[in-house]
Amino acid sequence: MKLSYSSSRLEKTVASLTAIAKYYGNRAKIINQRLKDLEAARNLETMKTLGGNCHELSGNLKGKLAISTSGNRRIIFEPSDNPVPVKEDGGLDWSKVTEIIITDIDIDYH
Repeated sequence: MKLSYSSSRLEKTVASLTAIAKYYGNRAKIINQRLKDLEAARNLETMKTLGGNCHELSGNLKGKLAISTSGNRRIIFEPSDNPVPVKEDGGLDWSKVTEIIITDIDIDYH
């Protein structure tokens, strides 16, 4: 998938493994792996078969998705395909999402 970031500041935190370690400490390896998984995925549907419990969010985060990095910590992102692909029932069509914007990394929204 094509990944972009909501800000250049956020993108800077994942520019290299050294940067990831600086900003996210002992979770650097798993954050790096999750980002690589997202980038290597053909579409969002692929993420259902990999680790990390990729799932849609609700409430004030409706329209966004998350993938686990550890415990309650998540990478938060949203589809950036234009238009966002939806099924006939109005739900997100994961098989057609090929572009995402990462909005937060290593956040506990619980």
